[in-house]
Amino acid sequence: MDPDEIRRAWDDVAETYAQRRDPSGSDAALVADLLAELPQNPTVLDVGCGDGARTLANLPPGSVGLDFSRRGLELATETVPGARLVQGDMTALPVADDSVDGVTAYHAVFHVPRERHPEVYREFARVLRPGGLVLTTLPTGRFETVRRGWMGGSMFFSAPGRQATLDQLRAAGFSEVWTETADDPLGTSTEFAFARLG
Repeated sequence: MDPDEIRRAWDDVAETYAQRRDPSGSDAALVADLLAELPQNPTVLDVGCGDGARTLANLPPGSVGLDFSRRGLELATETVPGARLVQGDMTALPVADDSVDGVTAYHAVFHVPRERHPEVYREFARVLRPGGLVLTTLPTGRFETVRRGWMGGSMFFSAPGRQATLDQLRAAGFSEVWTETADDPLGTSTEFAFARLG
């Protein structure tokens, strides 16, 4: 799927995905662990925010939700009234250099072709202030596929594998990386990576 097809696919499934996600759970609780590592009153960029219930709603005021899908952002205006929302592509974030303290990217990066993941992690590093922290889903497998019938539509998934992802984060400038396992919004167990810049 090309980027326009992926955007349309997300517009098509955004409401179903929002309805089926559990907004609580241990992966949502990881946001508190992230915030404990950041300065007081941090600015956090939530990449792939969707309807906003899972992560953006748990972030401090002034945080920014970014999504590829216009429909996802429309849902986020209802879920997180007053949030700062931006439509954009995570391979070229419409965010200034050194402007945020943290980045969350839950179940987001693997919707970008895996050969472009290093660009995504370099973009995360670009927008973070020194010492800033990323919290992102860590894919365990190596795959590239279109799942037909996913949430009533079709969706693109792509990942280079666990170790390659960790290596890409380090290559982008994240010198300290650690992982946690938690339940994801659809009720399965998922590994997440915390990565500190510098």
